[in-house]
Amino acid sequence: MQGLHLTADCHDCRCSTDLLLDPEQLRQLVVAQTIGAGLTIVGEKFHPFQAADGSAAGVTCALLLAESHLAIHTWPERRAVTLDVYVCNYTEDNSAKASGLLDTLIAAFAPAQWQTHRLQRGGDASGHTLALEQLTPHTAYGTRLAPPLVQTQSPFQRIEIADSAEFGKVMRLDGAYMTSERDEFFYHECLVHPAAITHPQPRRALIVGGGDGGSSEELLKHPSIEEITLCEIDPEVIELARRHLQKIHRGALDEPRVRHVAQDGFAFVQQAARDAAGPRYDLILLDLTDPQTADGSALAADCYTLEFLQACKAALAPGGALVMHLGSPFHHPQRFGLLRQRLNASFRHVAPYTAYVPLYGALWGMAVASDSIDPRDVERNTVTARLQDRAVGELQYYNADVHPALFALPNFVQNLGAHLGTYLGT
Repeated sequence: MQGLHLTADCHDCRCSTDLLLDPEQLRQLVVAQTIGAGLTIVGEKFHPFQAADGSAAGVTCALLLAESHLAIHTWPERRAVTLDVYVCNYTEDNSAKASGLLDTLIAAFAPAQWQTHRLQRGGDASGHTLALEQLTPHTAYGTRLAPPLVQTQSPFQRIEIADSAEFGKVMRLDGAYMTSERDEFFYHECLVHPAAITHPQPRRALIVGGGDGGSSEELLKHPSIEEITLCEIDPEVIELARRHLQKIHRGALDEPRVRHVAQDGFAFVQQAARDAAGPRYDLILLDLTDPQTADGSALAADCYTLEFLQACKAALAPGGALVMHLGSPFHHPQRFGLLRQRLNASFRHVAPYTAYVPLYGALWGMAVASDSIDPRDVERNTVTARLQDRAVGELQYYNADVHPALFALPNFVQNLGAHLGTYLGT
């Protein structure tokens, strides 16, 4: 059920001290303002506290409302007040009444300083909810989602698929936004094509993660691709993507050239690196969840270590390249810099680049790493010719002009992890 929760922390209140100490004065104010706001009181409690010496020490107030509740606590020794107004919007939208009540109460206490917070809870009348992902402890991004089409806990992670007005169907894993029907090309085209076009003839590719099928679909646009090994630890992600995210994978998950491996990516790559007689890959794409997701899950953390990146290098064919995302250079500068340093410690050429991804609410960092090829050295005419010769079609983001632009970095991004000098870790 949809609701609105408003809070205010008020400091240095310039109202009379009695309003902070006397439960009856506080009651007169609160009851009058609540009724005046058009809200319905169905119960009340005003409890005065006493200090050790018996003197008054503040009041806690709770009003039960037909629309939900109001809570207040005063700290006269600090001339501070906390206010909480919570209303449900089931049969009608009470948001304006709640906002008006909070404003009049703040004015009555006359604080010199105050902070307010507004939090939407639950869904609207149609069941839609505002689903937020914490980019950092201080910043969140989200969109309104319909009731889930899928909501399940696999042996590895929580999987959710839901419709949205702006993004179409959206997939979240462990509370983190992964992909959507309407913006997936921002991420998948930028992850795949800069490296695939730079490589003169990619034949064999490994994707670690990528269970939604979007990166496989983009790779299959290159006719030289003979085999893609899709190493996805969670078969349920693939099965649910098959059923619900056809506009993203466009059948790529069932294409004969895509070989599925349900295995931990770290273990798979380690084994591939040790097997001298095994296949080597022209392209390795790390299409992973973040090293730590919104709710603290670290399912993919091992696949960001220096040890893993060096194993990826050993699994590459001569002339091959590794591609991975680095996180947001603004919201995750330490991660971006650390991963860039780990790549620099492992490969001769490391080309970081950025693209804005609407579903992630941020500028996102990626990198191509190789001992042999460098996407920054590819001329525009070469990109044009290879796109034409390979008949790479249905591109919504990537083209010959975008290719060099991806690698044109602002100064603050250029400086992140540009020099080896901090602890690389493992």
